[in-house]
Amino acid sequence: MPTPGRRSTVFASAAGFTAVALGAFGAHALRPLLEARGSLPTWATAVQYHLLHSVVLLALALYLHRETPPRIARRLNSASALFASGIALFSGSLYLLALGGPHWLGPVTPLGGLCLLAGWLAVGHALWRREET
Repeated sequence: MPTPGRRSTVFASAAGFTAVALGAFGAHALRPLLEARGSLPTWATAVQYHLLHSVVLLALALYLHRETPPRIARRLNSASALFASGIALFSGSLYLLALGGPHWLGPVTPLGGLCLLAGWLAVGHALWRREET
């Protein structure tokens, strides 16, 4: 069974790959549709947050490959889960809205943003607490 650090690395790589792929897809194949809908900026925002938080996930995964105290590792794994949820909810809802998805997805976007914010707080808390050990 893969270690949490290895699983996180695989997930981070997959998230980064899909961010780049969706960015290219939006810039080329979907561009006429997104421009016609006026949603190209929405797509670009989704890609930006998706890619940025994929890099953060990779950094956390690499950090977890080091000898990390179990308590800190649990907190960082929680942060990773929050970032992954944030990517799915925030960027995912923006991708769908940009393509004309149902309007009920609108309230999902801020929930994703809250997950991303909570992820940042969890990282800060975990690393702050590390200094105390």
